[in-house]
Amino acid sequence: MCGIVGYIGDKNATPIIMNGLKKLEYRGYDSAGIAILSNGKIEVQRNAGKLSNLEAHLLEKPISGSVGIGHTRWATHGEPSARNAHPHVGSTGEVVVVHNGIVENFIELKEELIAEGVVFNSETDTETIVHLIEKHLSVTNDLEKAVRKTIDSLKGAHGIVVFYVKEPDKIIAARIGNAGGVVIGLGEGENFIASDIPAILEHTRRLVFLESRQMAVVSRTAANITTIEGKIIEPQVSSVAWDPVSAEKGEYRHFMQKEIHEQVRSLTDTLAGRVDFEEGTIRLPQLNLTKEKAKSIKNIVLTACGTASNAGMVGRILLERIAKIPSALEISSEFRYSEPLIDENTVILAISQSGETADTLAAMEEARKRGATTWSIVNAIGSQAMRIADGYISMQTGPEIGVASTKAFTAPLVDLYMLAIYLADLRGTLNAGDRKRYVEDLRLVPELAGRCLDREDEVEATALLLKDSRDMLYLGRGINMPIAYEGALKLKEISYIHAEAYPAGEMKHGPIALIDKNMPVLAIATRDPWYEKMISQIEQAKARGGIVIAVATEGDQRVADLVDQVLWVPETPWMLSPVINVIPLQILAYHIASMRGLDVDQPRNLAKSVTVE
Repeated sequence: MCGIVGYIGDKNATPIIMNGLKKLEYRGYDSAGIAILSNGKIEVQRNAGKLSNLEAHLLEKPISGSVGIGHTRWATHGEPSARNAHPHVGSTGEVVVVHNGIVENFIELKEELIAEGVVFNSETDTETIVHLIEKHLSVTNDLEKAVRKTIDSLKGAHGIVVFYVKEPDKIIAARIGNAGGVVIGLGEGENFIASDIPAILEHTRRLVFLESRQMAVVSRTAANITTIEGKIIEPQVSSVAWDPVSAEKGEYRHFMQKEIHEQVRSLTDTLAGRVDFEEGTIRLPQLNLTKEKAKSIKNIVLTACGTASNAGMVGRILLERIAKIPSALEISSEFRYSEPLIDENTVILAISQSGETADTLAAMEEARKRGATTWSIVNAIGSQAMRIADGYISMQTGPEIGVASTKAFTAPLVDLYMLAIYLADLRGTLNAGDRKRYVEDLRLVPELAGRCLDREDEVEATALLLKDSRDMLYLGRGINMPIAYEGALKLKEISYIHAEAYPAGEMKHGPIALIDKNMPVLAIATRDPWYEKMISQIEQAKARGGIVIAVATEGDQRVADLVDQVLWVPETPWMLSPVINVIPLQILAYHIASMRGLDVDQPRNLAKSVTVE
């Protein structure tokens, strides 16, 4: 999830692009860069860190010209650094590219290009794009044709913007799949390109939104839209009346709501480059794992805090069920004080959105001292948890602004599922038929998430009934017990309603004493191996006069007849059901908090990254 801005006109492009990037910095703040066509040459400035670093550099070494592109990065391949920052210039110095997305087949493309003599200057997947364009230009000598041929080589979802010294009258933008938006802003004698509308609203309100597999050739006076295949498209021009501040959130009231809805894209992105659906295999190269090492693993200890620890609870079940490796979850803040029995055959798997959580880092350090292998699942590329780990998996969700984590919870659930399959495959504990079936199930996840989001209005109606509650009890069993914990945590974090989560079978060992008409019970009762047991718990709660809300599989009339309200979810393979079942709970917590007039994005006493013990 990166920010892109482009300009072509008669004005100095540099301040226009930089001001646009400021509006998009929420999309990524690992590094930033700008490329300007100046006196027939491409001038590039790039810096690691926030946009302010680049601004300071430009004050010392200003560049100017009337054609340019800029980028603010959220890293997926390659650590945050000036070397890996966009824009990327090709070997000839005549082509420059910025990119949002993941080149799923970049390893194969890179190997082919290196074999042809191309020298790479970064660790990014994006650099393959600029070298491919140059390769095709050497044959066609036509930028449009070269871009089309390059796109035909790329797997994955992409937003690409490029210009070429020898064709200075145009910038080309393309969108393939769901890699964020590409919007063209129409001006008078000037035109604009951006990945999101806040970047260009101060210049124009006349916008053209590219659809998937469309390309725009943008000049000072026109924006010609075609399909990637070359079919001419009559552009639909939209007039937008949003103010720039509100536009950062788009149609959403809060970043949390926006991020809940971004889960279709974030789940797609976390699969990108890692799943081969044709072969039915998983690839996690950043783990640096061999078959020999995989077979030597005797146990895995997952460690995390808060929402990440709830993801770890799901991961423990998946690792044992699929990979057949004994696994445990240890809360990071307690790990060092438990005298953990670990050695060189133990893997410590840390999960952290920020990668900077102090307790989790301390747990990793303790594990290292005791000789264990350390892995991490993190969202922030280049974070401490990634740097000190022996191997890592990137969530690839893009930045999460809302303090209460949503998309950075569902993505690691998928990462853990993929890890379990990967380990089982390396260890030889999973037959090919089951492996292919498990992998194929991953294909369903983004669409199933989207179907949950389509039911937001129904969940909002349930929120209206619960918004004045003082207490709630969340119940789940098996792989969905952690989802009860996560649902209760979301409600506590942003609505300030007291909520308890319990393994449903433990309800009769104490919590049942609390159940009455004033204690709503939320039960996760989808069709999984624990379904019949959950039916029994619902009946027990109803027998005590409790109000019961159930997360249930679409069309399950048996549950609907038992409970007071239903939050419907689509039928989902049970080992992936936590990814889907949590979404209505996120939406429910969000709307309850919003109805109570609370600061959803910045709840009291909480911070996005807990860097103190």
